[in-house]
Amino acid sequence: MFRLSALSVLVVFSMGLPGLASDQPNILWLTTEDIGPELGCYGDQYADTPNLDAFAKKSLLYTNAWSTAPVCAPARTTLISGMYPPSTGAEHMRSLVDLPDGFLMYPQYLRDAGYFCVNPGKEDYNVTKQGKVWDDADKKNLWGQLKDNQPFMAVLNHTGTHESKIRTRPHDWVHDPAKARIPAYHPDTKEVRQDWAQYYDNITVMDQWFADQLKQLEKAGLADETIVFFYGDHGSGMPRSKRWPYDSGLLVPFIVHVPEKFQDLAPGYQAGGTSDRLIGFIDCAQTVISLAGAKPPRHMQGHAFLGKFATVDPKYAFGFRGRMDERYDMVRTVRNQRYQYIRNYMPHRPYGQHVNYMFITPTTRVWKALYDSGEANEAQSHFWKEKPPEELYDLEADPDEVHNLVDSPEHQGILQELRTALLNWELKIRDVGFLPEQELHDRVPGLTPYELGHADPRCPLAEIIAMAERASSLKAVDTPDLVAGLRNSESAIRYWAAQGLLARKEQGVQQGLDGLKEAIRQDASPSVRTIAAEAVAQYGPEDVREEALNWLIEAANGEKHGPYVAILAMNAIDHLDGKAVSLKDQVAKLPTKGNWVPSRGGDYVPRLIEKTLADLQE
Repeated sequence: MFRLSALSVLVVFSMGLPGLASDQPNILWLTTEDIGPELGCYGDQYADTPNLDAFAKKSLLYTNAWSTAPVCAPARTTLISGMYPPSTGAEHMRSLVDLPDGFLMYPQYLRDAGYFCVNPGKEDYNVTKQGKVWDDADKKNLWGQLKDNQPFMAVLNHTGTHESKIRTRPHDWVHDPAKARIPAYHPDTKEVRQDWAQYYDNITVMDQWFADQLKQLEKAGLADETIVFFYGDHGSGMPRSKRWPYDSGLLVPFIVHVPEKFQDLAPGYQAGGTSDRLIGFIDCAQTVISLAGAKPPRHMQGHAFLGKFATVDPKYAFGFRGRMDERYDMVRTVRNQRYQYIRNYMPHRPYGQHVNYMFITPTTRVWKALYDSGEANEAQSHFWKEKPPEELYDLEADPDEVHNLVDSPEHQGILQELRTALLNWELKIRDVGFLPEQELHDRVPGLTPYELGHADPRCPLAEIIAMAERASSLKAVDTPDLVAGLRNSESAIRYWAAQGLLARKEQGVQQGLDGLKEAIRQDASPSVRTIAAEAVAQYGPEDVREEALNWLIEAANGEKHGPYVAILAMNAIDHLDGKAVSLKDQVAKLPTKGNWVPSRGGDYVPRLIEKTLADLQE
């Protein structure tokens, strides 16, 4: 791929080279990490963001923008691919999967349309690159480089608002911690107030960074030629926002400025206006391709909201949660303009599972300590308990989402509507997150997870999802189907059957004991064997627990069954608490190198080993 100067672009355009046009806008994404819409322009009185507030007055502010995922790598994977990570197998934090041949990242489509594309900062994707994605950036002369290579697409990212910066000490607080708004789910303590105040301090610093980028854009003479996007990569870095697909984890600030000469690409655009259209990161790739004048590829799954190929407003927005670092969980969610519905497919796992990175934050530690001591109120205790199968919240009346409306008689209509919308979406995108993670990689060699999801009958997703629904319902009436599911020829159905019996605790394990023992001994799927072993070790009779524990310690050896099974097994051992004391010496001898997930930061089994040993010492 060759690169044309701005002058050359004009010359070749006059000769009719397809895909290049003198009126293509430059596109600049100014992004920051780990913030919700805690900005003055969004009505936050505690915020100090004069530059973004001024920018909003001449731009379009979106009030219902979702990051699709509540953590960085899956969220950024959504952005770069234009596809839902649950459909590509890339939902887990962190992981690494291939896309099918020909499924490129959006900068590659922009390059074909004549764009110079640079991202000199953070990428952090869960999908491998096919070919060259970004052009080489000259960090010492970036703005001059952009001026010489128009039209351009550039992503500049600020890291100073990241979760890790909330807890950096010592810190001189500019925002008064005493004046911070504490969400209903957080305890009102000195540590929590300081974390929230520091979060806002970091946003103020970011606001100045934002202003500096606009000055550079103006100084380079590019302001009138450039559409500028500002957004955060997911909700705040505070616990129960980051990593959780509540609105607090998914809702982001999203502001777009369109210069006058390009406003024909933004129907309905009004400087200083707001839009309540439901948009998400799933829409961004198609939107920038549309702004470039190119037709987005058919495999992308969002809706362009600007440009030549903008579509009608979608009725719903969707989000998800998969494995977060070393902890497995599975949540899917959908919202409309007012209500959010959440489906917890692993209700037996508490919200606040111990994620090592999250527990560095002072708020997390003091919050958990107050819960353990019985000092937390009902709203504050919810996070540390097991989950209900379903949640429904009124985002207008209850923005902190602490009043679950699932059992409210007057909300049964919207509950059923959103429940159906979510199931239809899971089937439409072919959500392979319902497979055990190990099977995303080794079920059918040579098939990417996306292709696997579309390869019925190799992956009968409708039947698998139906079993996951029954498994997570926690209803006794579904237990016989779970017992029968242990004998199904499909491993993912057996996996969910075992999960469902585990979630029903003593009653479920008692009814499914024969099938669970059989699964431990000879199931072809190590993931199924691991969940069955956890169920028996946790709730089975004493005379069969040893067999279950023996399998768990074998499965925790990543050199035998791979890192994903090892994570699953170490989670099981850790959840056993005192019932795993006999495994202490064997846990200490587990290898660590073979337990690494093949992506940046994938040392999750070593983390689990360290925590489990510490717990067993106590």
